[in-house]
Amino acid sequence: MASPIKPDRSEATFEDYKPAMSEHAAVLEANRCLYCEDAPCTIACPTGIDIAQFIRKIATGNIYGSAKTIFSDNILGMSCARVCPVEVLCAGSCVYNELHEEPIAIGKLQRYATDIAYQKGWRYFEAGEDTGKSVALVGAGPASLACAHELRVRGHACTIYDKRDVVGGLNTTGVAPYKMKADRSAEEAEWVLEIGGIDIETGVEVGKDLTWDELEEKHDAVFLGFGLGPDSSMRVDGEDLDGVVGAVDFIEQFKLGTVDLDGVSNALVIGGGNTALDVVRELVRLGVEDVALVYRGTEEKMSGYVHEWAAGKVEGVRAHFQTQPVAFLAGDDGKLRAARCVKYDANKKPVPGTEHEIAADRVYLAIGQGKLGELVGDLDGVELEWGCVVVDENGATGRPGMYAGGDCANGGKEVVNAAAEGKAAAIAIDAYLMGGE
Repeated sequence: MASPIKPDRSEATFEDYKPAMSEHAAVLEANRCLYCEDAPCTIACPTGIDIAQFIRKIATGNIYGSAKTIFSDNILGMSCARVCPVEVLCAGSCVYNELHEEPIAIGKLQRYATDIAYQKGWRYFEAGEDTGKSVALVGAGPASLACAHELRVRGHACTIYDKRDVVGGLNTTGVAPYKMKADRSAEEAEWVLEIGGIDIETGVEVGKDLTWDELEEKHDAVFLGFGLGPDSSMRVDGEDLDGVVGAVDFIEQFKLGTVDLDGVSNALVIGGGNTALDVVRELVRLGVEDVALVYRGTEEKMSGYVHEWAAGKVEGVRAHFQTQPVAFLAGDDGKLRAARCVKYDANKKPVPGTEHEIAADRVYLAIGQGKLGELVGDLDGVELEWGCVVVDENGATGRPGMYAGGDCANGGKEVVNAAAEGKAAAIAIDAYLMGGE
């Protein structure tokens, strides 16, 4: 079974960036909703939650029914209420935006309803009649949890395998703690698993501790939900210096354990994506005095969400745009002291003669993660594209009985995408097991 989350981890000191709504505030906000018949917010949600319906039920005091509406479409509705980029999904599509008014606070309302459901211990789903079929799920993250839950509703036995000793995947190890902490993710996983009939095998690395042949012999179908790989390397001199660390490794360390930032006063985060934006904001909250983003493109071209960067700037994060490290430098004591950088033009090309140093006693590399498709790349019928497992619209690979979803197939999208893909794959797996395809 999974190990418990330690209470004394570094992330425990973080407070919610978006505090929970009171009952009064939730009812007032729910009554602002226009309950659009064609609901563009629902269209924008990858899991297709009937948003107008669950908000209407909050307005009428039917919280039980509101949460049921959410969970019926997205069993991970509690975590998605916290971590979804609603500004570019549901709330970003709210018709109030066209009226130049504040969109409905959909994420906060979803959190309000789902939190009450958890607090009350409400249960909405039961395992279906046993079909005698068994499915292996590789990875214990959001995609596998959503897939396994839907499979159990349909009566199939499930076993989730994960090389880690905690469940929840990136929800547990990688989500910014001001959005959701690891113990909350573990609570969600436990809530999902309460449907029964889902076994968890932690500390098992499929392909190493258990071969793919052995896995397929034990089960009637396989779902791949193993996520992404380690932090990508810049391949520059000095990258092996103590003090140059991977961003994903750092986030996991302080979410599950503790980090020591004593003596760190100048931190650089390399990258312009959402992981980089998470790290700069986390470093500020952890007390680092001077935190700066280093990105080789322009501010307008950053792949990270605009609203996240806006919040980072408010919190005091600086930035060096159109700048790229070419080496990391050590001082006389052998410790990291600076990054040697060059300026880049608008086409992301280095500008000759622009080398300069930026002081740093800690550098975090947030330039992407490796893909883990090679874990199954040798299996007949499984194709890879840019390191990701190729699947059809139902999550099926070219290997009979093998499906995939989440980051290993989509290359790294949101938790809500993983939940949608896991559920879609479960429906397809059910059809495959029961002779429907």
